[in-house]
Amino acid sequence: MKTLYLKSNDKKSISTAAEILKNGGLVAIPTETVYGLAANALDGEAVRKIFIAKGRPQDNPLIVHVASLEEIEPLVEKVDPRVYSLAKEYWPGPLTVIMKKSALIPNEVSAGLDTVAIRMPSHECAREIIMESGLPLAAPSANASGKPSPTKASHVIEDLDGKIDAVVDGGECSVGVESTVVTLATEPPTLLRPGGITPEQLEAVLGAIQISPAVFEKLREGEKAESPGMKYKHYAPAAQVTIIKGSFEQYKNFLLAQKETVCAVCFEGEGKHFEKYIEYGKENDDISQAHMIFDALREVDAIGCEKAFVRCPITSGVGLAVYNRLLRSAAFRVIDLDISIPVIGLTGQTGAGKTTVGEILLKKGCHIVDTDILARKAVENPEVIAMLSKRFGADIIKDSVLDRRELARRAFSTPEGTKALSAITHPEITRLAIEEIHTAEKSGAKAAVIDAALLFDSPLVAVCEKNICVVADEKTRLERIMKRDSISESDARLRINAQPSTEYYTEKSDIIINNNVGTDIEAQIIGILH
Repeated sequence: MKTLYLKSNDKKSISTAAEILKNGGLVAIPTETVYGLAANALDGEAVRKIFIAKGRPQDNPLIVHVASLEEIEPLVEKVDPRVYSLAKEYWPGPLTVIMKKSALIPNEVSAGLDTVAIRMPSHECAREIIMESGLPLAAPSANASGKPSPTKASHVIEDLDGKIDAVVDGGECSVGVESTVVTLATEPPTLLRPGGITPEQLEAVLGAIQISPAVFEKLREGEKAESPGMKYKHYAPAAQVTIIKGSFEQYKNFLLAQKETVCAVCFEGEGKHFEKYIEYGKENDDISQAHMIFDALREVDAIGCEKAFVRCPITSGVGLAVYNRLLRSAAFRVIDLDISIPVIGLTGQTGAGKTTVGEILLKKGCHIVDTDILARKAVENPEVIAMLSKRFGADIIKDSVLDRRELARRAFSTPEGTKALSAITHPEITRLAIEEIHTAEKSGAKAAVIDAALLFDSPLVAVCEKNICVVADEKTRLERIMKRDSISESDARLRINAQPSTEYYTEKSDIIINNNVGTDIEAQIIGILH
């Protein structure tokens, strides 16, 4: 199929787009929010083509676009009077309202629900095409399913060229995130998806509203999406996205501690601190953040980064919509660096007595974050398992269970394999560690202690206020390893030789605990805590 390229300021192009739609075709049209992939909303066969072109599951409802209030009445069981009040304030504009549907709406549009989502776009081109065609238009975002929504015609062509009949270039979308979706089928009305119309603006017309938990959380198992944009992972580039909460200084230190080149998705003026960066709006300007976020997420892939760390936007006003899209883009991967208790790094060579020090700190009211335990937990994450399977072979999964021994054999057989394993698992270990620190914070721990043999190779070093290194002489370490692991002296030496030198640890540490035989390590620890 050849995709026609049409211009919004050309009357012939508008007529061509309308004819394609009347004949059951697909046309990507500009709106003030994002580009939509339009089809005749009353033709189930035409609507099915949308799902095929996008590669989109058919369990996700679509929004019906109209150009006037009079067009709504045939589409719904009964027009809720509150629609007229909302329309007076916010239509045409980035607001979608859900009501009980009429028999005219095919199941392909409503995904089998008894409701229909309707909005009246303000973009002149979209309105002209609706009026010229004489049809209500079902139109999800005009992107490949799951990818960032398109805010330029070039984004549509990148994803759907050759899969749809035409794209109408109407320039860059002014809002930049999809419409606000509110359902009037509940009492009180429920905000299902935040957008360009804020919760406060809705309440000014509707009175009290509730916000669906799905704005901030994954849908529960078996729960149906009542609105577009409620799926688990959406709006995502190929790169792995993580949201970072906290100050810019915390964000900067965390990114600079990464052992690979990553993409900083940050605010205006902050990018100069990083090797690869994309700026999306001003720090406290939710409108500029919304306008630029999808373009920024697409740019992450364009500059070739496998990981992107996004500065968390403000979460009020239109910023709530930006945060909601980022949550789904990141598959709800959030790292909150704003920690109120001291965080201490605890490291050292095998046999030095790091575990003993940790046990004493635990008795003194500290919480121990054991990264060995978290490493085992990290490889239970389905996303991590999928990446490990792709890198090390599908046969490391046996009867739906990861064969840890085989993974270790393949990963540690070469330096490249070891590096790949770390690159895949460290982000999840880091997320779990920060999550555990916040749990310790809430439970009243005096401090959190990150117990990590490879602390200085981990981004977790960036959250540690002080780093403690436990040392002991080689003879003492040999004896401890042989006794602890029931191995020979030669095997114990192999383990010692596989680790960096004592100087590697001591030079990077703030505090050194001597744990040779006969030393009073508890006295040393009490001094440190004071």
